Amino acid sequence: MFVLKNKDFFQDVYAVVRLIPEGRVTSYGAIANYLGAKQAARMVGWAMNASHTLSDVPAHRVVNRVGLLSGKNHFENPKHMEELLFKEGIHVKNDQIQNFEKVFWDPSIELGLP
Repeated sequence: MFVLKNKDFFQDVYAVVRLIPEGRVTSYGAIANYLGAKQAARMVGWAMNASHTLSDVPAHRVVNRVGLLSGKNHFENPKHMEELLFKEGIHVKNDQIQNFEKVFWDPSIELGLP
């Protein structure tokens, strides 16, 4: 079980994102739900938008609830997110992850509730 040690929401988001395994993705809402803030998916998005200077936060593994690369414009170039996912074996077509259900990682299931 993962235990939150930070009181700062953005840092809690980053701690969860660091646990997403290579070749898997999760959603803003799944992270918010895991952190006990079910209605805070947008705030998770803000955290991800601010994470691109943190080299240890794999922001490319966080997408919207249906697998769209909604954060791609916050990368150094709009195709970079897709390229990083492709390197991990995740296929994207028209900015949407293919086989999304298969590669989806739900922290509430994988880590248990904090």
